[in-house]
Amino acid sequence: MSGRDLFCQPRRFGRGAALTLVFASVLVAGAATGALPRGPGEGRGTTASGGTSGTSGTSDTSASPDPAGRSEDVTRAAEEAAADGKSPMEAAERAVSRSGDRWAAVYSEGEYEEFEESLDGEYTGVGLWARHERDGRIEVTRVQSGSPAAAAGIRAGDRLRSVDGRGVDGLPVTDVVSLLRGDATDAAAGTAVRLGLERGTRAWTETLRRARLSTGSVTVRKVAGGVTVIKIAAFTKGVGDDVRAAVRQAPAGAGIVLDLRGNSGGLVTEATAAASVFLDGGLVATYDVEGDQRALHAEAGGDTGRPLVALVDGGTMSAAELLTGALQDRGRAVVVGSRTFGKGSVQMPSRLPDGSVAELTVGHYRTPSGHAVDGTGITPDLDVTEGALERAETVLSGLGDPR
Repeated sequence: MSGRDLFCQPRRFGRGAALTLVFASVLVAGAATGALPRGPGEGRGTTASGGTSGTSGTSDTSASPDPAGRSEDVTRAAEEAAADGKSPMEAAERAVSRSGDRWAAVYSEGEYEEFEESLDGEYTGVGLWARHERDGRIEVTRVQSGSPAAAAGIRAGDRLRSVDGRGVDGLPVTDVVSLLRGDATDAAAGTAVRLGLERGTRAWTETLRRARLSTGSVTVRKVAGGVTVIKIAAFTKGVGDDVRAAVRQAPAGAGIVLDLRGNSGGLVTEATAAASVFLDGGLVATYDVEGDQRALHAEAGGDTGRPLVALVDGGTMSAAELLTGALQDRGRAVVVGSRTFGKGSVQMPSRLPDGSVAELTVGHYRTPSGHAVDGTGITPDLDVTEGALERAETVLSGLGDPR
């Protein structure tokens, strides 16, 4: 499985008083989740999680065990373990495995803290993206400009052979992530990590110092015909403003391709803000938390005149699916690509005595037309696997100005 950028880690609690749904994911672990910080007068927040590729059908909450009961069982097991001098996290993991909740998970306090960094649009690392090749080796797929890795001359296509003296060939990408980040005391900016690298017949070692880096979630480029392609890698803090700025800078009347391929999710407030760029108010999505129905709405005044295509694939997940569903159901965009991941269940995180966090499913979200995304994904208007961007440009040329 291809690895995500190596700074990406699992979920955490959200911050702040405003209602902020988080649909996030960890592709390197084959899992997906997020967090909803509590709003004024609200209780503990919720997270959103969905299926892995290969799942099918929709989730049936009525057939699931009582969510409140599941949460109480897990919390009680953790508290009893703490009282007995045992690991609350391990006890919670056992309780989760017995809960019948297929998307439940337990994460350490450190994993949540690391994910908080990524949602804020920053992370501590060396600026490498990598993937696991079929031969078991780890290949660098991207080097972030201005990062320690870039300064050391590391390039896409180089092989990562070891981290701090430990060979990484054959290791899961998740293990490589852990080695690159270091433990709780070695993951800070300025700490050193020694990488063994290979390029063709050359093998060498580089010692890098981790640094605070920006995730760079939005990239913009122009293609033929004045079309602007806005690529959103994840919905981190500030993405909505970045998308709005990109649209304002696009040529007047020119079409937009919103590239959501491989977008693993993020802050739903940012996905809603991105929807507000293209919609003149109205419903973006509905969701429920233990039977309590709620809704997300776009702000008024979005640019509704430009031709718009949303480009998606099987890696388009959660918050990205929420945005895609809103634009498709509201008739604002033509969706091109392949069926999306299908991640739309809501989870509630509970802090355990040792600081770890257990997440349990409590509900699901739906698109404006009432389509349940979880387990089914979103079907594009035009199903394309090869040359999707080119087809998106062709579609734009036929849309013209809808005003």
